Amino acid sequence: MVGVLVTGIPASGKSTLAAYLSKELRLPMMSKDKIKELLFDTVGFRSREEKVALGMGSMEIMYYFAEQMMRLGSPFLLENNFEAVSMPGIEELFRRYRYRAVTVLLTGEVQVLYQRFLERQKDPGRHRGHVVNTCYPERPGGKELEPQLSLEQYCGGIKARGMEDFSLGERILVDTTDFSAVDYAGIAGKLRKMLH
Repeated sequence: MVGVLVTGIPASGKSTLAAYLSKELRLPMMSKDKIKELLFDTVGFRSREEKVALGMGSMEIMYYFAEQMMRLGSPFLLENNFEAVSMPGIEELFRRYRYRAVTVLLTGEVQVLYQRFLERQKDPGRHRGHVVNTCYPERPGGKELEPQLSLEQYCGGIKARGMEDFSLGERILVDTTDFSAVDYAGIAGKLRKMLH
């Protein structure tokens, strides 16, 4: 049986591709960011440390979902910016249940993705819990302003956390520098063959 991991650099389009693949391939999907948003809205946070703790809790919930799917022998999809630190836990899960992993790794020209990242941070549709680090819900009287990441900080974080080359099992590499050039149907077709 197969578990699909959709991962990659921040602002590379993971959520969009994962939702497409989930629908196209009829795969149950769990997104770490969606879990975080639910926790932000129900629990909230008052510091960067509390926000990080909610992120860790979200990862555990995602792994719990994956394990339940594995116990049933069902294929599934996880969407997250998996990091090097994620590898031991997810690798052990796949090994224990003898599941085959397929990693769909999204990448692209770093300067393009960095600009997309900055634009996303300003997007009013972006959940504020992802944007602020100090307090959510935000204090009355205005929105908390976070310092903008420099290109060097953006790149340094990606490299330090091992997001640019995370891979478990077979890997499908997707360049999302230009969204209009991404062959969504082709990616789904490759995965469909792997799932059967």
